[in-house]
Amino acid sequence: MKFSTLTATALLSMALATSGSAETLVVNSYGGPYEKIIRERIIEPFEVKFGIDVLYDAVGSASQDYAKIKATGARPGFDVVVMTASQSLDGCKEGLLEKLTPETVPNLARLSPAIAAVAGPCGAVHEVQYLSLLYRKDKLPEAPDSWSALLDENLKGKIILPTFQNIMAAYLMEVLSVANGGDLLDNVEPGFAAMAKLAKQSIGFEQSSSVMETYIKDGQVWAMPFWNGRAQLLADSGLPVDYVLPKEGSIPLVATLNIPKDAENRQAALRFVNFFLEKTSQEAWVTGYKVGSARTDIDVPADIRAKQITTEADLKALLLPDLGAVATRLSAWGKRWERDVVAAE
Repeated sequence: MKFSTLTATALLSMALATSGSAETLVVNSYGGPYEKIIRERIIEPFEVKFGIDVLYDAVGSASQDYAKIKATGARPGFDVVVMTASQSLDGCKEGLLEKLTPETVPNLARLSPAIAAVAGPCGAVHEVQYLSLLYRKDKLPEAPDSWSALLDENLKGKIILPTFQNIMAAYLMEVLSVANGGDLLDNVEPGFAAMAKLAKQSIGFEQSSSVMETYIKDGQVWAMPFWNGRAQLLADSGLPVDYVLPKEGSIPLVATLNIPKDAENRQAALRFVNFFLEKTSQEAWVTGYKVGSARTDIDVPADIRAKQITTEADLKALLLPDLGAVATRLSAWGKRWERDVVAAE
């Protein structure tokens, strides 16, 4: 999915040098299936509508992209980048990202205010995923409907958990905290207690989502927490898996479009962000990548709507932690995770 930074940079420079277009836009995002879908569903229609050439940069994770923005003083060589609400908040606070308003990006006014607020003024929410419970249909004939199903005796030694370096771990702990009488920030004792029990059920911990999924692919693991967008890709691949949003609720992974403060092609970047948030673009993205949207006026097929966050009721049902407050607690939570959760395995 990813190729070397040196190769990518060289190819990008060559493309920029040979481009004959009056206007060019560099978009940084992900490779693999994501790249194919974003090219077909968003980038190509954008190029046709505005006559702007888009150069696609698939190098780097969200955290690596943000590190590049910091290291270059907000001149990273790309004009639009896909990151998450956490980087959006940090980038705004540090003055590295452009503040977006309905005057510069009119479709921001179409987003759900509650979910848009999670990302702050520098992030345009273009996609909403949620922490789902992924399971093997051939091993668990009845779909689980609760996070507590992970504690069933028949799943002992058949689940895997993320390490604390993966934000999924903190979110799962918070969800279990709320499910067991605690809250998202100040009373997380029930969450750590529940995670310690889960650790005893698990075969271990992995940091990378791409590594975690190998365990359920080969059948070593029968159930695990996973972002629903990636879970959907596994289901679409023909693997005997499905996923649910458990009845106790879930925390979303809020994906954002961001513009570095000193992006070279600012006007084209603003047009791209607004275009991605158009109703038709959001419908194309939700049905293509099979994720949720912060726009609740989109029209999508019933089977997509049943699995994704697409309505105001869906959005209101999500647990929305204050990400700024979460960031201040991660260091302490990480130490406690090692002491109380990892040690309990």
